[in-house]
Amino acid sequence: MRNQRQIVDYALQRRALLAGVRSGRVGDLEVCDASPYLLRAAKFHGRAGDQPCPMCRTREPLTLVSWVYGDELKHVSGSARTPDELARMAGVFGEFTVYDVEVCRSCHWNHLVQSYVLGTGEQPRTRPRRTAGQ
Repeated sequence: MRNQRQIVDYALQRRALLAGVRSGRVGDLEVCDASPYLLRAAKFHGRAGDQPCPMCRTREPLTLVSWVYGDELKHVSGSARTPDELARMAGVFGEFTVYDVEVCRSCHWNHLVQSYVLGTGEQPRTRPRRTAGQ
């Protein structure tokens, strides 16, 4: 996306977590805990990543799922969206945050990859509030 801003990359956190798993400080079940809702979103809204799963190392690449949050989104907030939907939303809404999560549909590994803000950058138009006297 060309209008991403406020990008936060969680690669260092991911690396530290995997080091904890390999050293035995963190159990496999603690990191392979994707919820059924996340797994379903990966199946229907996810896109294939380019890396194998760091836990089970299956031939199937990780699936990336994009979750959107924002006040302006109303009922759409908190849902998974495809890249095409994100592109359309970026041209319609002023500002919303996208969280990209990698998911392994085999062993249920999941981790936040990055977050960023999309949108036109314009403030949403609000109508003046009416009071009881008006």
